[in-house]
Amino acid sequence: MALVLAVDTSRSVDNKEYSLQMAGLAAAFRDPSVQYAITTAAPRGLAVTLVQWSAVDEQVQVVPWTLLQSFEDIDRLAGRISSAPRAMTGGKTALGEAMAHSVGLIRDLGFIARRNVIDISGDGGSNEGRLPQETRELAREAGIVINGIAILNEEPRLDHYFRSDVITGSGAFIITATDYVDFARAIRMKLLREIMGTPIARAEEEEPRHIE
Repeated sequence: MALVLAVDTSRSVDNKEYSLQMAGLAAAFRDPSVQYAITTAAPRGLAVTLVQWSAVDEQVQVVPWTLLQSFEDIDRLAGRISSAPRAMTGGKTALGEAMAHSVGLIRDLGFIARRNVIDISGDGGSNEGRLPQETRELAREAGIVINGIAILNEEPRLDHYFRSDVITGSGAFIITATDYVDFARAIRMKLLREIMGTPIARAEEEEPRHIE
């Protein structure tokens, strides 16, 4: 599986909330259940990249594509995430642009993945740039699944917006976090469901560059 982790760093996210996001992501990858899932359900590797996003022209790939095949790989990724600097502060919430940028990263990936997934998290609806309903069609046409984490501290009904306007693809789902402290639990549950919860088609042995 190829997985884009796209996290909101717009002006609605203060520095403490940003730190909680990075700490929550790192903690999820250090969690024994997630590490077990990666090393057993994705024996050929899980490719992961981390994107921070905000306004129309503000999407930064802060951790490049990283192939996880061992516990050591996973621990190194967690360290890179926990120390990732904030690439931008302020800015509006261009959710659709973040989705389109993430689709582009998967299209440019040097691996052929059995599953392509975008994890997009945020605490508010889009207020700038292309509409999420428009850009999610790019993902659907490319066979990419978009799942969401709706952080409800700013907009208590954000999960309904994510469900109607953001997620797409076979088995797409959302998980809610009550606030940024709860984000660590939400991302851990989301990773487990993405890695373990979807049946994987059998790959042909003559395609050695495939990953799961």
